[in-house]
Amino acid sequence: MNGLRLVALVSALSVLVAGCSEDKGASPPQAVGWTQVELPAEPVVLTGHGDELLIGLRDRSAKVVPRLLLQQADGSRQEIKVEAKSPYALLATWQSVAYDGKRLLALGGASGGAHSNTRWTVWTGSVKTLTEYPQEFNTFGGQNAGGLYSAIITPAGQALAGTWGSANTGLDGAIWLPQGTSKWVRQSSAKTPLESVKTLLLSPSYGTAAGDGILLVGSQVRLDSKVKQETAVWRSAKVNEGWSRVELPELGDRSQGNTATCTSATACTISGFVDGKLAIWQLDGDQGKRLANVPAIPVGDKDKLPPPVVADGRTYQLIAEGNKVKVVSGHDGTWTVQESTGPGGVVRDAALVGKTLYLLAGPADKPASLWKTTLN
Repeated sequence: MNGLRLVALVSALSVLVAGCSEDKGASPPQAVGWTQVELPAEPVVLTGHGDELLIGLRDRSAKVVPRLLLQQADGSRQEIKVEAKSPYALLATWQSVAYDGKRLLALGGASGGAHSNTRWTVWTGSVKTLTEYPQEFNTFGGQNAGGLYSAIITPAGQALAGTWGSANTGLDGAIWLPQGTSKWVRQSSAKTPLESVKTLLLSPSYGTAAGDGILLVGSQVRLDSKVKQETAVWRSAKVNEGWSRVELPELGDRSQGNTATCTSATACTISGFVDGKLAIWQLDGDQGKRLANVPAIPVGDKDKLPPPVVADGRTYQLIAEGNKVKVVSGHDGTWTVQESTGPGGVVRDAALVGKTLYLLAGPADKPASLWKTTLN
């Protein structure tokens, strides 16, 4: 090789190496800018439907602590009349609110009694009036009581999801259905996929509507050969009928499903963690897959993960890392992580209304604030 060719080759390699170095040092994605939304009290829960946003408030100074606002796409609001009928309802904090454009179903909780257990209250109605209907103590309480976590409305009916003491061991997944307009009755989980057995302890912890049915996510602990906690998903065909357990792939050594969003009766996205890192699965009918190359952001047992948001073929997951709010977005194999300007601390809840993404976030030991941004 003559000298001129050698010089040309070295120059070309120098340019190539320089280009690679520049790629590795590429500037991070632009931060997501959030705008704070002013509210008359502390926000605790969000629910979106179409172009409407329900904002559940906790007004510590009011006679009736739980309040509820309905916000339209143009930003106008109305306060929904809330009728509390029991002492614990006056003090309740919204745990879950479901809304289908007409019907409202809400679950509230307040600590009480000698052991400061949660006293659950259930509320039904419409955007005109939301009324609490007191239940007998043993409906949600007693020696076998577990917890409640989700209010769910499907086209086929309404339900409350929680857990209850199993006749075998541990806790079963449990569903309560309305009887008439004011009474709620827990349904038996015996001989269904929601029942714990000696070799499999179930722990569902979040529920959402999936067409006429319900999707529950959480974890299960296998006790047969080697103790192992893994993500678990249960779905019904119609409210509390036709339950089945769906096996998800790539569960690592320890995993859990935290929240889920369903865009149809068969298509759902599930967020959780595998071996302490963020994991996202997609469910298509009874077939699930773990999405590839999801950013390895730490997620602990007690960390809050809002339901994933799915829009225009992209999945958005709001998550906190080191008291910083991050927006993870993308699809199977390709993801972007963006920092946030504005909110910080712990991520509490999120909802998409049209193209506007709403977020509840704030310091772990202080009330959250409501923020919004527009998806591009």
